[in-house]
Amino acid sequence: MKTSGKALAQKVERIEASEVFSIRSDELPTWCPGCGYFGIHFGINNAIQQLALLHHQVVVVSGIGCAGRYPFFSHTYGLHTVHGRALPVATGVKLANPELTVLAVGGDGDGLGIGGGHFPHAARRDININYILFDNAIYGLTKGQPSPSTPVGFKTKASPQGTREQPLNATLLALSYGASFVARLFAGDPEGITRALTAGIRHEGFSFYHVYTTCVTFDKQNRTWDHLKKSVHALPENHDRTDRGRAIEHVLRDNDSLGIIYQESR
Repeated sequence: MKTSGKALAQKVERIEASEVFSIRSDELPTWCPGCGYFGIHFGINNAIQQLALLHHQVVVVSGIGCAGRYPFFSHTYGLHTVHGRALPVATGVKLANPELTVLAVGGDGDGLGIGGGHFPHAARRDININYILFDNAIYGLTKGQPSPSTPVGFKTKASPQGTREQPLNATLLALSYGASFVARLFAGDPEGITRALTAGIRHEGFSFYHVYTTCVTFDKQNRTWDHLKKSVHALPENHDRTDRGRAIEHVLRDNDSLGIIYQESR
């Protein structure tokens, strides 16, 4: 159903009244037009606004890649670190000042490739930080090579005959590593991102958000907007988010359901 002009105008008024744009810096995002990162950006900003977090008490830590630019676009404190090292730096920030809300952001190449060794240890230590993985299943900044989450058979200039390696499932990894809060989300649903982040930031422990997103420049066949919109769907209403074993079983059966997959009772 198409949104009417009046309804769209009313939505814009509500967004402006929420002051969500006050969390954006004066630097305009430099992501490609149509990139899913804009939706993630809005979802994160809206969560900060809804939780009434003071901007100077929020720190965004990033690595390298398209997601690595994120701190420049946020009116909070930020650290643009080296490739794959967002999690250990974010851990250090939280340990140095536990009063801060710490968000680590990065792409699938950054977090599951060169930074993949830090993921299990951040999860098992259960330090109270939030890790948001922007997963477009490709290396976007370095021109479209396969990443650790690229599906088998995907053809790029770096894999002209199609990729042969099985992709990593970041949601399943987080559950296996012992993360105490795990959500799977979609860049085309910023409201869902906001809901998960508000719950995860309130959660005392390591919170992981696996966000399916697009690379409109280098992926015309896999994680496109059309394909993602057709495949993703909400978790079943009877899903028990407090049972890790059931959560793992569900993810093994269904790789496209969205929502809070697991939250450890505290």
